[in-house]
Amino acid sequence: MRPNTSQALGRAVKSARVRAGLTQQQLGTACAMSQSSISRIEHGQHSPSPAELQAIAHALGTDASALRAESEGEIGWLQRDAEIRQRALPGGTTAGPVPVFDLVALEHLTAVAQNARRYSDAELVSHLRSALDATASADIQAGPHHALPTTLGILATINNVVRESTSEIRRELLALGARAAELAAWLHRDVGAPEQATTYWHHQAKEWATLSGDNPMHAYVLLRQAQATDRTDPARMRDLAHAAANGPWKLPPRPRAEALQQEARALALTGASHDDIERTLDRAQNALAQATPPSGQPTCTGPLGDGYTTDRLMVQTAICYRESGQYDKAVPLFQQHLARDVFAPRDRAFFTAHLAGSLASAEEPDEAARTASRALVVAAPSRFGQALTELRRTCVLLQPHYERPAVRELYDGMKAWGAV
Repeated sequence: MRPNTSQALGRAVKSARVRAGLTQQQLGTACAMSQSSISRIEHGQHSPSPAELQAIAHALGTDASALRAESEGEIGWLQRDAEIRQRALPGGTTAGPVPVFDLVALEHLTAVAQNARRYSDAELVSHLRSALDATASADIQAGPHHALPTTLGILATINNVVRESTSEIRRELLALGARAAELAAWLHRDVGAPEQATTYWHHQAKEWATLSGDNPMHAYVLLRQAQATDRTDPARMRDLAHAAANGPWKLPPRPRAEALQQEARALALTGASHDDIERTLDRAQNALAQATPPSGQPTCTGPLGDGYTTDRLMVQTAICYRESGQYDKAVPLFQQHLARDVFAPRDRAFFTAHLAGSLASAEEPDEAARTASRALVVAAPSRFGQALTELRRTCVLLQPHYERPAVRELYDGMKAWGAV
């Protein structure tokens, strides 16, 4: 059955609106439509006319063809579900549709799963662990499109082998699978997959973490769900982050600090007082102060949150200040810690994009545009999705300054890379 095109287009409009940092009311005002009309479009209850769609696209800093292309891309994902269920996990079935990036990834996934029998159980676990670490590193350096096919191959292999493994190896495989599923959720979100793809892998990660007895990993996935929550749903973001930091499990100090920071960001988005935000950020700093030094280079399969450092907490604190409108505190904090060469390309692009948005909100359009252009050079070639999302949000903020040369140069760069 062909998926509902109105619903797919509505989700594309909503996704673009969220990326732009606009409410339904703000979007409606910008394109001379009511908030209820925007809501009906986003829920697939009304198919906009060509003129309406063009007005919406213009208000979002894009064009109608881009919105249609995004919706058609989602339909393509959904139409592949039947084939994925038949081919993705040879010899087994899945609990539901397994989203993948493309058919090339699907072929890679199938080949890896079929070759799993070449290894003994212990060798297989070691091989998969090394492969997952290398894949996560590839994402940080080169982008999600490089990492996703191998991640799906690892997950397919685990799903196949775990049924017939001994109890001890089974627990190891399930624990490793939880890490891989969490990575798959992040990668799907970063490539712009439909929301159900991210949700599917988060649920799989929590299931395997529970079955393997890895309660801290279950809490860590809650944190990652909070990070994947749209800015338009800060209450859910806050509740997930709070549960990760305070639930009936024991997160290690580093990921607990990250969960508290995420809760502080959600508080900022809900309009909480600056004092409440600062108290939560203080708790995050206190948690991080209790952490022991990392035993080595942080890896995907190593201690949870081992890569969460003071520099990372500080730039994420700057994001909290940005969300609460404290741009005078956000900008210097970003600048101080981004001046240190400590972030991998993906993270540097993301945090630099946030700095650009803070500068735009602080009424420094030229510096904001130049900063955003620097982030674009890093984010666009590797298609770092979250960084590009923040750059689009910055472009919306800079629309009133479009006539300034630096701003026009940014817009031209975004268009040249196909990022708008």
